[in-house]
Amino acid sequence: MSRLLSAAAPALVLALALASIPAAGEAQSPVNSSDAPISFGADSGEYVGNTVTLRGRAELIQGQNRLRADSVSGLSQTGESRIQATGNVYFVTPEQTIRGDSAVYTTADDMIVVTGDVILTQGQNVLTGSRLTYNVRTRTARIEAGGQGGRIRGVFYPQNSGN
Repeated sequence: MSRLLSAAAPALVLALALASIPAAGEAQSPVNSSDAPISFGADSGEYVGNTVTLRGRAELIQGQNRLRADSVSGLSQTGESRIQATGNVYFVTPEQTIRGDSAVYTTADDMIVVTGDVILTQGQNVLTGSRLTYNVRTRTARIEAGGQGGRIRGVFYPQNSGN
């Protein structure tokens, strides 16, 4: 049985599912972003069991982080959360923008894995590959190439040392 997101219960379930998403700048700020309010929007939504699914321009915002995709589904089981995003995925922090075809974010380890045509930008720097694992808390990333003979690619601009 499903209910439309017009009831308050699905919003609460989604809030619980996303309650432990930290902001990218949390290590620098004493404010715990997992306590920050979660806002979301989409063209439509559905609540089935303990799963909330948002479709069409789905967007989740908590603190300074934003997850946007064609579809976002959040699961909450025994206090741990897993968010799946598919289609035109963007994960935006104050320092980076990550783009891909799909993503899975797990709050237990603060990791987001973005797959497909992955592009990571930070300022003018660009890194591309087929799979990116990003630690939201430490702001570290690992990128992998896809397919046989695939390669990662990047362009980095050195910081001016004042010379």
